[in-house]
Amino acid sequence: MPAAAIILAAGLGTRMRSTKPKVLHPLGGRPMIRHLLASVEARFDRVVVVVGPDMPELEAAVAPHEVAVQRERLGTAHAALAAMPMLGGYAGDVAVLYGDNPLITAETMGRLLAARGGADLVLLAMRPADPAKYGRVVTAPDGMVERIVEWAEATEAERAIGLCNAGVVCAASVDLARWLAEVRNDNAKGEYYLGDVVALARAEGRRVAFVEAAESELRGINSKGELAVAEAEVQAGLRAAAMDAGVTMLAPETVHLCHDTALAPDVVLEPNIVFGPGVSVETGAVIRAFSHLEGATVKRDAIIGPYARLRPGTVIEPHAHVGNFVELKATTLGEGAKANHLTYLGDATVGAGANIGAGTITCNYDGVHKHRTEIGEGAFIGSDTALVAPVKVGARALVGAGSVITTNVPDDALAIARGRQSVYEGRGFQGKKGKTPSDDRSAAGRAGLNRPGSLKEKI
Repeated sequence: MPAAAIILAAGLGTRMRSTKPKVLHPLGGRPMIRHLLASVEARFDRVVVVVGPDMPELEAAVAPHEVAVQRERLGTAHAALAAMPMLGGYAGDVAVLYGDNPLITAETMGRLLAARGGADLVLLAMRPADPAKYGRVVTAPDGMVERIVEWAEATEAERAIGLCNAGVVCAASVDLARWLAEVRNDNAKGEYYLGDVVALARAEGRRVAFVEAAESELRGINSKGELAVAEAEVQAGLRAAAMDAGVTMLAPETVHLCHDTALAPDVVLEPNIVFGPGVSVETGAVIRAFSHLEGATVKRDAIIGPYARLRPGTVIEPHAHVGNFVELKATTLGEGAKANHLTYLGDATVGAGANIGAGTITCNYDGVHKHRTEIGEGAFIGSDTALVAPVKVGARALVGAGSVITTNVPDDALAIARGRQSVYEGRGFQGKKGKTPSDDRSAAGRAGLNRPGSLKEKI
């Protein structure tokens, strides 16, 4: 049977203390609402997201789904009602969910929809460790929901009930539209509450059921503290799934994964690694401690780190090595190639078996445009070399340490581009007793060696 979802996302999230819409705060490297949408898309054939006025960033984030605008923030029932005109004539079920409840699974949504077969209205409920001020779900002897009692209005006996309302509801489109239109705002806040549809359904003699799910799925996120708790839950799930798939983590609690991190069996992750979006790592690769990867592909048996950074567009071919304090961006490091120390390679292609010496950089940006550097197979780039792009270093070429390479180097050639060393006997510090090098420098200044045209300038 067809089913549609309305996702309420118009809230400002003032407790977040942020100018960003609440549902755009990230979990596992993507906005929390995209987590919810991923589950919704697996179970619902149509989605309408309710946003507030002037939220273009949020509208873009939920594309290509339909968007309804709640012009005035008058409560959750009012927000859901704003979406109903877009579902006019819809013959299926409609569920109302919340953008700040991003961790509801597709399996739970499936159970919610299945429960509609035996009830006119179904809601999600949970048994939190601390029920706090959640509304309590009061059930009848037959297990159906009798009513929802808000904590402030509950008796002591009702407050002792552990089953709490999570706010999500599901009903036939025609019924839900009618109940939403009948919700009143005669309460302390003057708002229209979605939970009131339960009483309206019961007043018609309709059957109201509940589906129970874990607190970790149904807990809302309203503050940065709650966001951090949810992030920890997401990370724990991602790590467990990775290890179940054959990934070795030496200190799992220190590894930060992204929702789309793709790790093959027999990948080894050392402690304190951060994965941003768009990373895949093939079997046998080792990511060593304190490395940061984003938008990169690491192929089989490669070694990354420690203290390495791979930025978007980077491809590390099989058996290649990226060492400590090495950064790559939009660069392909060929099979078996090595860049082991203190190096920046940006907008570059490095051939198989090439060796990049310590302190090498590609000067890829001229202040306006990016330019590429190409290094051939088996080339050797000496330490402290600057490769000024666009430039090509041929296969098996050798570049002397300390060079600034500005023109192409042919295959099998030796290139040296540095000033010639000069040595002047007897001009060093004499190491006289009681004198310091600074004294000798002062003496050199008095002798005129620091003046224009002096020996120091010639050196």
